[in-house]
Amino acid sequence: LCKFAFNSYTPNVKHILIINGPNLNLLGKREPILYGSETFDEVVEELRKKFPKVKISHTQSNSESDLIEAVQHADASDVEGIVLNPAAYTHTSLALADAVAAVAAPTVEVHITNIFARESFRHKSHVSRYAAGVISGFGVAGYHLAVAFLSDFRE
Repeated sequence: LCKFAFNSYTPNVKHILIINGPNLNLLGKREPILYGSETFDEVVEELRKKFPKVKISHTQSNSESDLIEAVQHADASDVEGIVLNPAAYTHTSLALADAVAAVAAPTVEVHITNIFARESFRHKSHVSRYAAGVISGFGVAGYHLAVAFLSDFRE
């Protein structure tokens, strides 16, 4: 990933969808020590400034079924890459993992905190095996890393 910090971007991916799972609507308010004080709208604004040639859409839901539908609808639209922070569903949802496995768009799994430095039940991800990559523990900068990777992704 270091190459992204030094090269100019020539995006291959034109439309990236960011999907956030449960409780991420509270970003900026919820446990700022763990998750930071930035709201997700502020994160998206930064991403749009940093990657002006990439269309960035985003959605958030506390509902597992809504997240599954967002992944499936992305595959049926012009979305060419997915950034997914499944939050707690990372560790519990086989259905969400199956949705990621079923879509053609590459998916990068993102976690704001280092899930491997937290409780042991958070060390298992059902999604990771189907993701193009996993970014964990870099705060909201993980979204920047994921968009950088997907904007330059070539199959």
